[in-house]
Amino acid sequence: MNHQNETKVNILCMKWGSKYGADYVNKLYSMVARNLSKPFRFICLTDDAKGLMSNIECFPIPKISVELSGPERGWNKLAVFQESLYDITGDILCLDLDLIIVGSLDDLFEIEGSFLIIKDWVKSDLTGNSSVYRFTVGAHKEVLSVFENSFESIKKTFRNEQEYLSDMMAKKNCLKYWPVDWCRSFKRHCIRRFSFVVARDTLIPINSRVIVFHGKPDPHDALNGHSGKWYRKFKPADWVGEYWR
Repeated sequence: MNHQNETKVNILCMKWGSKYGADYVNKLYSMVARNLSKPFRFICLTDDAKGLMSNIECFPIPKISVELSGPERGWNKLAVFQESLYDITGDILCLDLDLIIVGSLDDLFEIEGSFLIIKDWVKSDLTGNSSVYRFTVGAHKEVLSVFENSFESIKKTFRNEQEYLSDMMAKKNCLKYWPVDWCRSFKRHCIRRFSFVVARDTLIPINSRVIVFHGKPDPHDALNGHSGKWYRKFKPADWVGEYWR
Protein backbone atom coordinates (compact mmCIF):
# COMPACT_ATOMS: atom_id res chain seq x y z
CA MET A 1 0.00 0.00 0.00
CA ASN A 2 1.29 3.47 -0.86
CA HIS A 3 1.27 5.72 2.21
CA GLN A 4 3.05 8.60 0.52
CA ASN A 5 0.08 10.97 0.47
CA GLU A 6 -1.48 9.76 3.72
CA THR A 7 -1.58 12.27 6.56
CA LYS A 8 0.80 11.36 9.34
CA VAL A 9 -0.62 10.34 12.70
CA ASN A 10 0.97 11.54 15.94
CA ILE A 11 2.52 9.45 18.71
CA LEU A 12 3.51 11.39 21.82
CA CYS A 13 5.38 10.45 24.98
CA MET A 14 6.81 12.45 27.88
CA LYS A 15 10.10 11.97 29.73
CA TRP A 16 11.19 14.02 32.70
CA GLY A 17 13.52 13.39 35.60
CA SER A 18 15.67 10.29 35.92
CA LYS A 19 13.18 7.44 36.39
CA TYR A 20 13.41 6.32 32.75
CA GLY A 21 16.41 6.79 30.50
CA ALA A 22 16.67 7.51 26.79
CA ASP A 23 16.61 3.75 26.09
CA TYR A 24 12.96 3.59 27.18
CA VAL A 25 12.02 6.29 24.64
CA ASN A 26 14.12 4.74 21.87
CA LYS A 27 12.59 1.32 22.44
CA LEU A 28 9.11 2.84 22.41
CA TYR A 29 9.87 4.45 19.05
CA SER A 30 11.11 1.14 17.63
CA MET A 31 8.03 -0.72 18.89
CA VAL A 32 5.74 1.86 17.30
CA ALA A 33 7.65 1.66 14.00
CA ARG A 34 7.18 -2.13 13.90
CA ASN A 35 3.51 -2.07 14.86
CA LEU A 36 2.03 0.92 13.03
CA SER A 37 1.50 0.75 9.28
CA LYS A 38 0.44 4.40 9.02
CA PRO A 39 3.05 7.13 8.47
CA PHE A 40 3.67 8.82 11.81
CA ARG A 41 5.43 11.53 13.77
CA PHE A 42 6.98 10.39 17.03
CA ILE A 43 7.20 13.27 19.49
CA CYS A 44 8.83 13.31 22.91
CA LEU A 45 8.18 16.17 25.32
CA THR A 46 11.21 16.16 27.60
CA ASP A 47 13.56 18.09 29.85
CA ASP A 48 16.53 16.09 28.50
CA ALA A 49 16.77 14.96 24.86
CA LYS A 50 20.26 13.51 25.28
CA GLY A 51 20.60 10.02 23.78
CA LEU A 52 17.31 10.04 21.87
CA MET A 53 17.26 8.69 18.30
CA SER A 54 17.29 11.20 15.46
CA ASN A 55 13.84 10.00 14.25
CA ILE A 56 12.33 11.30 17.49
CA GLU A 57 11.11 14.92 17.46
CA CYS A 58 11.91 16.54 20.80
CA PHE A 59 10.19 19.55 22.33
CA PRO A 60 10.37 21.00 25.85
CA ILE A 61 7.56 20.01 28.19
CA PRO A 62 5.12 22.96 27.91
CA LYS A 63 5.05 25.24 30.92
CA ILE A 64 1.95 25.29 33.06
CA SER A 65 1.18 27.98 35.61
CA VAL A 66 1.07 25.62 38.60
CA GLU A 67 4.26 24.82 40.51
CA LEU A 68 4.71 21.04 40.62
CA SER A 69 7.35 19.01 42.41
CA GLY A 70 7.96 15.46 43.61
CA PRO A 71 5.01 13.07 43.15
CA GLU A 72 2.84 15.95 41.95
CA ARG A 73 4.88 16.15 38.75
CA GLY A 74 2.63 13.47 37.27
CA TRP A 75 0.12 16.28 36.71
CA ASN A 76 2.60 17.51 34.06
CA LYS A 77 0.84 15.22 31.61
CA LEU A 78 -2.04 17.70 31.43
CA ALA A 79 0.26 20.16 29.61
CA VAL A 80 -0.68 18.47 26.31
CA PHE A 81 -4.20 19.91 26.57
CA GLN A 82 -3.13 23.41 25.58
CA GLU A 83 -5.08 25.06 22.80
CA SER A 84 -2.05 24.69 20.54
CA LEU A 85 0.82 22.24 21.02
CA TYR A 86 3.84 23.32 19.00
CA ASP A 87 3.11 22.48 15.33
CA ILE A 88 1.16 19.30 16.12
CA THR A 89 -2.34 19.00 14.66
CA GLY A 90 -5.01 16.32 14.61
CA ASP A 91 -5.23 13.23 16.77
CA ILE A 92 -2.45 12.29 19.19
CA LEU A 93 -1.95 8.85 20.69
CA CYS A 94 -0.22 9.41 24.05
CA LEU A 95 1.85 6.50 25.35
CA ASP A 96 3.58 6.11 28.69
CA LEU A 97 7.17 4.89 28.61
CA ASP A 98 6.59 1.85 30.84
CA LEU A 99 4.70 -0.30 28.36
CA ILE A 100 5.39 -2.73 25.55
CA ILE A 101 3.60 -2.98 22.22
CA VAL A 102 2.67 -6.53 21.22
CA GLY A 103 0.18 -5.94 18.38
CA SER A 104 -0.93 -3.51 15.69
CA LEU A 105 -1.66 0.07 16.73
CA ASP A 106 -3.59 0.88 13.54
CA ASP A 107 -7.00 0.31 15.13
CA LEU A 108 -6.20 2.78 17.92
CA PHE A 109 -6.34 5.54 15.31
CA GLU A 110 -9.34 4.17 13.42
CA ILE A 111 -11.77 3.65 16.30
CA GLU A 112 -14.19 6.59 16.59
CA GLY A 113 -14.25 8.98 19.51
CA SER A 114 -12.88 12.39 20.49
CA PHE A 115 -11.23 10.99 23.63
CA LEU A 116 -10.29 7.36 24.32
CA ILE A 117 -8.52 5.93 27.35
CA ILE A 118 -7.97 2.58 29.11
CA LYS A 119 -10.71 1.66 31.58
CA ASP A 120 -8.78 1.39 34.84
CA TRP A 121 -8.43 -2.27 35.80
CA VAL A 122 -8.66 -1.71 39.56
CA LYS A 123 -11.14 1.10 40.16
CA SER A 124 -14.85 0.42 39.82
CA ASP A 125 -15.78 4.04 39.02
CA LEU A 126 -15.32 5.78 35.67
CA THR A 127 -11.57 6.37 36.07
CA GLY A 128 -9.37 5.69 33.07
CA ASN A 129 -5.70 4.70 33.08
CA SER A 130 -3.75 7.30 31.11
CA SER A 131 -0.94 4.97 29.97
CA VAL A 132 -2.63 4.93 26.55
CA TYR A 133 -5.07 7.64 25.47
CA ARG A 134 -6.00 9.55 22.33
CA PHE A 135 -7.41 13.02 21.81
CA THR A 136 -7.46 15.82 19.25
CA VAL A 137 -5.10 18.74 19.78
CA GLY A 138 -6.95 21.81 21.06
CA ALA A 139 -10.29 20.04 21.47
CA HIS A 140 -10.22 19.89 25.28
CA LYS A 141 -8.31 23.01 26.35
CA GLU A 142 -10.53 23.49 29.43
CA VAL A 143 -8.88 20.39 30.96
CA LEU A 144 -5.74 22.46 31.45
CA SER A 145 -7.33 25.86 32.15
CA VAL A 146 -9.59 24.50 34.92
CA PHE A 147 -6.64 22.64 36.39
CA GLU A 148 -4.46 25.76 36.43
CA ASN A 149 -7.21 27.87 38.01
CA SER A 150 -8.27 25.34 40.66
CA PHE A 151 -5.27 23.11 41.34
CA GLU A 152 -5.47 23.26 45.15
CA SER A 153 -9.10 22.11 45.25
CA ILE A 154 -8.61 19.61 42.40
CA LYS A 155 -5.80 17.76 44.16
CA LYS A 156 -7.99 17.44 47.27
CA THR A 157 -10.70 15.80 45.18
CA PHE A 158 -8.61 13.67 42.81
CA ARG A 159 -5.66 11.47 43.68
CA ASN A 160 -3.91 11.95 40.36
CA GLU A 161 -4.13 13.41 36.88
CA GLN A 162 -5.97 10.45 35.34
CA GLU A 163 -8.83 10.61 37.86
CA TYR A 164 -9.27 14.32 37.13
CA LEU A 165 -8.93 13.85 33.37
CA SER A 166 -11.51 11.05 33.31
CA ASP A 167 -13.95 13.12 35.36
CA MET A 168 -13.57 16.12 33.04
CA MET A 169 -14.17 14.02 29.94
CA ALA A 170 -17.17 12.30 31.52
CA LYS A 171 -18.71 15.72 32.24
CA LYS A 172 -18.24 16.58 28.55
CA ASN A 173 -19.93 13.29 27.57
CA CYS A 174 -16.91 12.23 25.52
CA LEU A 175 -15.24 9.70 27.82
CA LYS A 176 -14.78 6.48 25.86
CA TYR A 177 -12.71 3.40 26.65
CA TRP A 178 -10.60 1.20 24.38
CA PRO A 179 -11.98 -2.31 23.80
CA VAL A 180 -11.15 -4.17 26.99
CA ASP A 181 -8.71 -6.67 25.46
CA TRP A 182 -6.53 -4.12 23.61
CA CYS A 183 -4.62 -2.66 26.59
CA ARG A 184 -3.77 -5.10 29.36
CA SER A 185 -1.91 -4.90 32.64
CA PHE A 186 1.21 -7.04 33.01
CA LYS A 187 0.67 -7.77 36.68
CA ARG A 188 -3.10 -8.35 36.42
CA HIS A 189 -3.42 -10.13 33.08
CA CYS A 190 -0.04 -11.64 32.14
CA ILE A 191 0.96 -13.50 35.32
CA ARG A 192 -0.74 -16.86 35.79
CA ARG A 193 -2.69 -17.06 39.06
CA PHE A 194 -3.07 -19.46 41.96
CA SER A 195 0.35 -19.48 43.63
CA PHE A 196 1.91 -17.07 46.10
CA VAL A 197 4.93 -19.35 46.62
CA VAL A 198 5.94 -20.93 43.32
CA ALA A 199 7.20 -18.61 40.57
CA ARG A 200 4.50 -18.43 37.91
CA ASP A 201 4.60 -18.42 34.12
CA THR A 202 3.62 -15.30 32.20
CA LEU A 203 1.76 -14.92 28.93
CA ILE A 204 0.51 -12.40 26.38
CA PRO A 205 -3.32 -12.08 26.55
CA ILE A 206 -5.20 -12.81 23.32
CA ASN A 207 -5.83 -9.80 21.02
CA SER A 208 -3.80 -7.43 23.20
CA ARG A 209 -1.99 -4.54 21.51
CA VAL A 210 -0.30 -2.94 24.51
CA ILE A 211 0.91 -4.38 27.83
CA VAL A 212 1.14 -1.73 30.55
CA PHE A 213 3.65 -1.97 33.41
CA HIS A 214 1.97 0.33 35.92
CA GLY A 215 3.67 0.53 39.31
CA LYS A 216 6.12 -2.36 39.65
CA PRO A 217 7.55 -4.24 37.82
CA ASP A 218 8.93 -2.26 34.88
CA PRO A 219 9.74 -4.07 31.60
CA HIS A 220 13.41 -4.52 32.52
CA ASP A 221 12.33 -6.02 35.88
CA ALA A 222 9.93 -8.44 34.19
CA LEU A 223 12.72 -9.69 31.94
CA ASN A 224 14.66 -10.72 35.04
CA GLY A 225 11.69 -12.07 36.98
CA HIS A 226 11.79 -9.27 39.56
CA SER A 227 8.25 -8.39 40.62
CA GLY A 228 8.93 -5.83 43.35
CA LYS A 229 6.45 -7.64 45.64
CA TRP A 230 7.08 -10.71 47.82
CA TYR A 231 3.65 -12.15 46.99
CA ARG A 232 3.90 -11.77 43.22
CA LYS A 233 6.51 -14.27 42.05
CA PHE A 234 6.95 -15.04 38.38
CA LYS A 235 9.59 -16.59 36.18
CA PRO A 236 11.74 -14.30 33.99
CA ALA A 237 9.41 -13.16 31.19
CA ASP A 238 11.76 -13.84 28.26
CA TRP A 239 9.08 -12.89 25.74
CA VAL A 240 9.21 -9.27 26.95
CA GLY A 241 12.62 -8.97 25.29
CA GLU A 242 11.16 -10.04 21.92
CA TYR A 243 8.89 -6.98 21.92
CA TRP A 244 10.68 -4.45 24.14
CA ARG A 245 13.48 -3.53 21.77
